[in-house]
Amino acid sequence: MTETKPRVKLTSVLDKMNNSEHEQVVFCQDKHTGLKAIIAIHSTVLGPSMGGTRMWNYNSDEEALEDALRLSRGMTFKSALAGLNIGGGKAVIIGDARSQKNEYLMRRFGKFINSLNGKYYTAEDMNITMRDIEYMSMETPFVVGKPQYMGGSGDPSPMTAYGVYVGMKAGAKKAYGSDCLEGKNILVQGVGQVGKYLVDYLIKENANVFIADIFHDKIKVVTEKHPMVSVVNPNTIFQMEMDIYSPCAMGATLNDETIPELKCAVVAGGANNQLAQEIKHGTMLKNHGIIYAPDFLTNSGGISNVYHEYLGNHNEAYVKASISRIYNTCLDVLNYAENNEISSHEAALEFAMQRLDKVGKVKLGE
Repeated sequence: MTETKPRVKLTSVLDKMNNSEHEQVVFCQDKHTGLKAIIAIHSTVLGPSMGGTRMWNYNSDEEALEDALRLSRGMTFKSALAGLNIGGGKAVIIGDARSQKNEYLMRRFGKFINSLNGKYYTAEDMNITMRDIEYMSMETPFVVGKPQYMGGSGDPSPMTAYGVYVGMKAGAKKAYGSDCLEGKNILVQGVGQVGKYLVDYLIKENANVFIADIFHDKIKVVTEKHPMVSVVNPNTIFQMEMDIYSPCAMGATLNDETIPELKCAVVAGGANNQLAQEIKHGTMLKNHGIIYAPDFLTNSGGISNVYHEYLGNHNEAYVKASISRIYNTCLDVLNYAENNEISSHEAALEFAMQRLDKVGKVKLGE
C-alpha cells in the first residue's frame, strides 16, 4: 500500500492565514513536471512582496504550508527592519532537490510566479541556485538574484553571510563588551550557501570555528578550503561548550529541548525562524542569559542585496555599506530589550511593526 502525504484542508489554510494576517496563499501543481509548490504573500503594505524560494522534502503538505507562512511573515518584518520598501513573501517547492529538480520543473514554477503579475518577486533560498533562477527568468521577469551576466546582482548568499557576521559582532559586543571574535569558539550549524561564506569571515578574524552539517559534501567544501576548522557531529552540537552558536540551516533549532542545553553566550545565525515558538523561546533565551541576535535582523543582507537589484541601482560597495547598518540596529534592539525587560525578538518585532504602521499610513495617505 502506497503511503500518501496528508492533504491541507481549506478551512485550516484560511484559519492559519487569518491568524498570521496573510494576504494571499497560492497552491501550485503540475502533473507533467511533478511540481508541487506553495507561494505565501504576507504583506504588500510597503511594496511588492519579495522573498526566496526553497526546495525541501517536507514530511507533509501541512508542514510545507507552515514553513511558507512563517517564512513569508518573517520576510515582512525583515524588510521593514532593514528599511526596505517591499513586503514579505516566500515560496516552497515540495520535493527532493537532489533528485527531482530540473529545468522543466523550475520553468513551470516560474510561470506560476508570473501569474501573480509582480505581486511577488522570488530569489534564491535553500537548495535553489542561480541556475534555477535563470530557468525561472525564462518564464517571468519577477525574479531577482539573477547572475551578473544577466544584469543581476548574483548570488545573495555572500551578502546574507556578511549581515550575519556583523550581527554576530553586535551580539558579541553586547555580551563581552568587545565585538572582536578572535579566539572565540563559534559553531556554525549548516555550511550551505550562507554558512560557508560566514566561515570565511570568521576565519579571517581568527575565530576558532566548528562546523556541523548533515551533508558530507558541504562539509568537504569548507574543510578543503579551511583545514583548520573542526567538524562536529550534528547530533551532539548542543552538548558542546562554545561562545557563539550560529544556526544556518533549517529553523526551529531553538526549542524546549535545546535551549536548556545550550552552553553559549550569544546566538546569531543565518537560518530563518530559529525560534520554534517566537515569544516562548525568545523569553527562554533571555532567562538563560543568552544574547539572541534576532534572525530576521541578522539575515537581512540577502534581501537587501536583491532589493537594490530590483531598484536597478545595484552597487556592491553601497549595498555592503547598507548591510553594515545591521550592527547598530542590532545593538539598538538588544539595548531596548534590556531596558524594557523583554526578549530581543519582541524588541525587533516592535521596531519592525512601528515602521510598517507609520510608513503604511504615509503610503495610504492617512
